[in-house]
Amino acid sequence: MAITRPTTSQLMQIGQRLGMTLSEQDAAEYLACMASHLACYDLIDAEPDEIPAVKYPRTSGRRPAPNENPCNAWAVMCEVRGAPQGKLAGRTIALKDNISLAGVPMSNGARTLEGHVPIFDATIVTRMLNAGAMIKGKAVCEQFCLSGSSHTSNPLPVHNPHRHGYSAGGSSSGSAALVALGEVDMAIGGDQGGSIRIPATLCGLVGMKPTFGLVPYTGIMPIEATLDHTGPITSTVADNALLLEVLAGADGLDPRQYSPQVARYTEALHKSIAGLRIGVLTEGLALPNLEPGVRESVLAAAARLGALGAVVEDVSIPEHPLGAALWVPIGLEGLQWQMMLGNGMGMNWKGLYDVALMETHAAWRQRADDLSATMKLSMLLGQFGIDHYRGRYYAKAQNIARRLKQAYDQALTRHDLLLMPTLPITAQPLPGPDASITDMVSHAFEMLGNTAQFDITGHPALSVPCGTQDGLPIGMMLVGSYWQESTLYQAASAFETTGD
Repeated sequence: MAITRPTTSQLMQIGQRLGMTLSEQDAAEYLACMASHLACYDLIDAEPDEIPAVKYPRTSGRRPAPNENPCNAWAVMCEVRGAPQGKLAGRTIALKDNISLAGVPMSNGARTLEGHVPIFDATIVTRMLNAGAMIKGKAVCEQFCLSGSSHTSNPLPVHNPHRHGYSAGGSSSGSAALVALGEVDMAIGGDQGGSIRIPATLCGLVGMKPTFGLVPYTGIMPIEATLDHTGPITSTVADNALLLEVLAGADGLDPRQYSPQVARYTEALHKSIAGLRIGVLTEGLALPNLEPGVRESVLAAAARLGALGAVVEDVSIPEHPLGAALWVPIGLEGLQWQMMLGNGMGMNWKGLYDVALMETHAAWRQRADDLSATMKLSMLLGQFGIDHYRGRYYAKAQNIARRLKQAYDQALTRHDLLLMPTLPITAQPLPGPDASITDMVSHAFEMLGNTAQFDITGHPALSVPCGTQDGLPIGMMLVGSYWQESTLYQAASAFETTGD
């Protein structure tokens, strides 16, 4: 099959965009020189794509009726039954709706992606099905996963199961809500600025952002390849550790993975934490919007760990606030370059590309007015940084990020874990449909003060429920060294045994 050949007029227009001055004669000569190169495109077009085979049968999915979806947490309900036996036999799973599930629609929370149906399963989907899980459907997520609140999703906001009209957190909003509602046993979220830990906290659940690269991101729509993480949201620490055992490990298709070190995480459960060194991060308790009740609950949780035999003491990492600033150019310029200008995939990395997703997502340019206020803000600022500063702030922030990682690593030579509030606030009321741009944006990003840093540095971070304020959940976050998820689960399991 022959691809469409450019015309001399098209080449002249492309040249003009690239700063070249081409005459019609120049363009014609270049076009003639391209003949053998274009024949290579024809050859590639005629070849079948290299994508994983789909192993398990499934229903195609349906949008649930309102009475089946009281918190608006389901995007699509379906049924995919995995192997008859395995670690997850009898367990039900919800997938965040940026994860490919062959034959089932995926919109990533956006109107502009409606109609996209993946043709292969993400690596983690295959792993869960091989382990005996049953996938019940796709959970609503925030538009292109770019909100820490749950008001930007399509078609409706996701409500907190603990209080209707309040945020369930984001961007893995539906994933957390469905576990909290008891609709599924476990769910998968994604985390680029806190999007596993935020909804887990606001819904009173356990959420793990693993070490960068521990869990393959293959088959999941990226935001920015140096920030992308995926991991489990569950109601108990034991379930979380079990699911991570199934998810973790290299798949040979994700360049985010650098020889990940995998462990039997369930073996860390119910171990003594006597002598475990835990540093309570001073800067993590100094966020300007930290609610007094959150501070009290987290400090009380630290004291409970101390009562179990852990050595709990204060630690200061002055670089900690810098992490939230570094996230802005990395997150915004990075997402604009890869997810938007790069049609959802970008280039210059080896791995599994979703060609159909690239083709569908490219149509956002014709429907940009349908994007959320948070997406528009992020794209406008990201493009400004690319256009006017040639990406220098993205590049400099990535360089400085090594200093931030070293600061945490240094603290973690003296302490086994760091402890801080996951979020400075409890669930907030959802903005109304007539809310201003300012309200929509401020509610989307107001809770990131302690979470975004660890997407930049890649350290594993686990949020565990540690109390409530006015009936709304509060989360404690534990952070460890690379590949030390077992230590996180050890401490979290011990803490979980001390109370509800």
